[in-house]
Formats: sequence, structure tokens, C-alpha cells
Amino acid sequence: MDTQHDIALTHALAAIPGPVPPSGVLHAVIPHTSRFTVVGNHLAQHAELSLVAIGIGVHIQSLPAGSKVGIKALAARFPEGEVKIACALRELEAHGYLHRTRVRLPKGRVATRTVFCNQPGAVLRGGGVVPVVSPAVRSTGPALAPVREHLRVPEPVPVAVPEPTAVPEPVPVPEAPHAPVRLPLRTAPTQPRRPLPHPQALTPELRQAAAALLADLRRHAGELVLSEDAVEELVPGVAAWLERDATTDTIRRTLAADLPQPLKHPARLLRHRLTALLPPPLPGIHDLAPPRRAPVTPFQTCDGCERAFRSHDPGHCRDCRARYGEAA
Repeated sequence: MDTQHDIALTHALAAIPGPVPPSGVLHAVIPHTSRFTVVGNHLAQHAELSLVAIGIGVHIQSLPAGSKVGIKALAARFPEGEVKIACALRELEAHGYLHRTRVRLPKGRVATRTVFCNQPGAVLRGGGVVPVVSPAVRSTGPALAPVREHLRVPEPVPVAVPEPTAVPEPVPVPEAPHAPVRLPLRTAPTQPRRPLPHPQALTPELRQAAAALLADLRRHAGELVLSEDAVEELVPGVAAWLERDATTDTIRRTLAADLPQPLKHPARLLRHRLTALLPPPLPGIHDLAPPRRAPVTPFQTCDGCERAFRSHDPGHCRDCRARYGEAA
């Protein structure tokens, strides 16, 4: 049986016209006479569709009208699972080969109508759709030559003009009730902006040191370029930091560290940091000293009853003193 198949294949290859390529696929083309489907290369050789989508598209195109092509029907026919078949159908939908719409039947049920386009590009360009002929009614015999006949032009038939019908008066449509106007919810009031800190006494030395520190910030951070008005406005805040014994390096690191990108308003950022990060005044020496403990009266042992009691001097307890008539 294999020998006959090889001989037939050898004869088929010998019938191929032209030189035979040394490698690659060879086509043994035998014309179909029945049960065949014309498939365009735009589907069979699609550059973006998966192999499963191309195969399902060719299968759907070969089916007669009215065949079930749902996910469950295709999963029962092929070994691929429902997930892979659903992905393939979505690929065909994305490229215009498959169209699925939901229609409502006369009895109220909803069904899915599936339309397969063998040339989606022609449909998008406005080409005509040729009605599909079921494979069961295709003729398998030889085509007959057309016979010319003399056509008789039928006489015009009088058409009865329908009587004009009375146009019904339009039924007034009741106005829809106006929706109630909803007032916006009350939000929490915004807190007022905290004022910029000021020193107790803005001396000329503090003013000059604060202005120099603000103008020098652009050397350490290129984003902190301030105008003269902005420097004059921020001088009291920097002076308050200097008055609280904050060093210039500390102030510079606080103002120039972790800048947002992009920085649109450097003066506002510096104002916020000078206000929100203001350190407390340094405590004095007396504030740092540990609190003095109150003196504790030591315990004594009563000479009469040997009871413990607190007193700076040894002797008798209160009860023994009352008993012996001693003065308190």
C-alpha cells in the first residue's frame, strides 16, 4: 500500500511544470470538483492571526449557513479548549472576519447572531455582499451553456392608488418631573495659612545673615533661585531660625533637601518649610539640669517597742512618747 502511494506521489511530482526547487514545500495541485471552499490568502497567510484563529476561520467559512459556531460547539468539535477557542474568536473579531451581535427573538429570548466575512477589507470599502449558497444545493454536474431567448416585455399593469388615511393626532407626552436639585455637601473649612515666623527682635545683623543665606541657596540647589522680593519676604522666617540658635548649615540642609521635581514655586516651598519645620528654642542650662529629689527622712527603731518610724533623731515613736509623757 505504501509502494502504491509512493508511486502515485512520484507521478504527481513529475507532472509539476518547471524546475523543482531543491528544498521547501512542493504543491501537488489537483482541481476540486465538489466539497471545496475558496479561502483568500489574506486569511490563510495572515501576519497577525494565530494558527488556531486561522484554522477556526477556515472551518467557519466552510460551514453552511445556520451551523453552530459558538465556543462550546467548537470545543466539542476540536481538541482545543474553550479558553483557546475564545481567544481565537476574539482575534477574528478584532480583524473584521467575525461579527457577533445579540438579537432579541419574538418570544423575548436573546440569541447571538454570528456573521463571518470572507473579505473584511471589501466590506469596509463598501463592496457588495454576495449571498452565500449552502454547499448542499451546489451543482456538482458540468455547467450548461446559456441559451439565448427572446424576452417578452410585459404590459404595464395599472396600480391602484391607495386612499389617503387620516393622520392620527399626536398624543401629548407628559413632561418628566424635574429632578430635585441636590446641594453640594458641606466640606470642612480650609485651615488658614500659618503666618511666617518672626524673631523677637529683627536686628540688622540677623537681617543681613538671613538675606545672605537665602541668596546663597542657588549655589547648593539650582532650583532655589529667588527674586529680591521673595528674599525680602522670607528674611523674617530665616531670622527666627537663627535667633533659635540654628546653624546656617542646618537651615540650608532643611531648605534644600529632597526638592520636588519639577519645582514650580520655590518661594512657596521655602515659606512652608520655614513655618512647618521651625525648631523650638534651645533650653537653658537650668532647664537641662536633673530635678532635685526631695530629702527623705530615714527610718529609726523605737527604743521602747522597737517599731520602725521616720525621724532624723533616734528615740521613741509617737505612741511610746505619749505613753511615757514625752513632748512631741
